[in-house]
Amino acid sequence: MTFLPSNTAVFKSLLRADLTTQWRNRRASMMVILVPCIILVSWKSLVDKIGAANVLSNCITVGLTAIGLMGYTNSIARDREKGIFQRLRVAPASNWNIMASRLAVQLLMILIVTIVVFIVGKQVDGINISLTGYLTGFCMAIIGGAVYLALGQIIVGLIKNPEMVNATARLVYFAFIVIGMFGGLGMLGDFVKDLTKYSPYGTVKMIVAAGLQPETWNNESWIALLMTLGYTIVFAIFGIKWFRWSNR
Repeated sequence: MTFLPSNTAVFKSLLRADLTTQWRNRRASMMVILVPCIILVSWKSLVDKIGAANVLSNCITVGLTAIGLMGYTNSIARDREKGIFQRLRVAPASNWNIMASRLAVQLLMILIVTIVVFIVGKQVDGINISLTGYLTGFCMAIIGGAVYLALGQIIVGLIKNPEMVNATARLVYFAFIVIGMFGGLGMLGDFVKDLTKYSPYGTVKMIVAAGLQPETWNNESWIALLMTLGYTIVFAIFGIKWFRWSNR
């Protein structure tokens, strides 16, 4: 008589394997953490000009973008190319377990990046946020991170070749950072500033900034939150619809 492992046992095994893989690729993970920290340190002089919440939210959003567009997409594309997903699908593991394990690892990365940015902001830039602000900012970072994970899912759904996935993810990442970060600060003109305000980068930055200062939450923040959730749902629907478990 054959006994199949429970869903919990399967998920734990998958999560353990994915965490091990993430640890082996820790150099790439360190780069995801270092980039927003470098920006945060270099923007120390802007804290008094644009506000601590805006500086932190920009840096956190940069980290979230890197996690979804660089880390997640490359991990999925690489494992699909190696046939790992095909082997997992013939094992006693549901599709839900396979993807939930991957997303749990990315959620951990979101928490780590957010915590490190908070610590660097306090120790280096002298930024002090209330406990409520830190907790709300965490929640908004998780919601914002979901946007880029869903967008990354679209990229690996549309493109099968891992090299093309990597190149496309880098291009989209660069466009989001340059247009979102600098355009949002008005450095690329008023038209681009207005255009990026309700882009995925702009809405995530807005809800994180408002979360860090809950007393500033207003109707515009609610609109940004709803648009962020809308982006996530739309990206996730098409990303799941177009995704293939193998390159064949």
